[in-house]
Amino acid sequence: MAFPWGFDPFDELAVIDYGDCWFDAHNPLSIAPSIVQHARDIFASGAKMLTFGGDHFITYPLLQAHAERFGKPLSLIHFDAHCDTWPDDNPQSLNHGTMFYKAVKEGLIDPVTSVQIGIRTWNDDFMGINVIDAPWVHTHGVQATLDRILGIVGKRPTYLTFDIDCLDPAFAPGTGTPVAGGLSSAQALTLIRGMGSVNLVGMDVVEVSPPFDHSEITALAAAHIAADLLCVLRNQKMAAK
Repeated sequence: MAFPWGFDPFDELAVIDYGDCWFDAHNPLSIAPSIVQHARDIFASGAKMLTFGGDHFITYPLLQAHAERFGKPLSLIHFDAHCDTWPDDNPQSLNHGTMFYKAVKEGLIDPVTSVQIGIRTWNDDFMGINVIDAPWVHTHGVQATLDRILGIVGKRPTYLTFDIDCLDPAFAPGTGTPVAGGLSSAQALTLIRGMGSVNLVGMDVVEVSPPFDHSEITALAAAHIAADLLCVLRNQKMAAK
């Protein structure tokens, strides 16, 4: 039984590991189209996707595929230390710090109904996306943070992306760009567990880097986040019956 849910989500959800997305590493510009097509193939079965990265750039082609499937613009719930909205107008770039700049510019996400949580880096232009930075979470608490998130996204089709460096390096050292002052595992899991009313059309957990991990605590945190997302989906399925 999953804590604190009191059930096994796999009793009600048909979950499979679809396997890795193949791409040609010798042809970098083929990576994004490969991810989009991989997502299309999964959608053809009627399934939803919980994707594991990898570089956070993968969220960009995943948003393209999800917007194609569910309509655009989507709302975005983005857990991260970084806003990833730095300017980038090069259509061929593969950059994990600019994909939400592109997503807003291309109409994949609606900034007014999107929110970033845990941010602790600066950008002169956040592209109109609502920002709940890490100090605000620490000062006002998890419930106030959750209330703001739910108020922003409402019932709109929403994609949730969780960059593991949203967590403080004490809880997730195994990532490429750690930033001090982040959320604790407990704060993040409580927020995820409160997402029951969100119309989640897709999700990902990204930026876990095993070579930098210590005692696999980063991988453990990511696994718990993913498991709780499945529990949220299970409860939504049961409520819809």
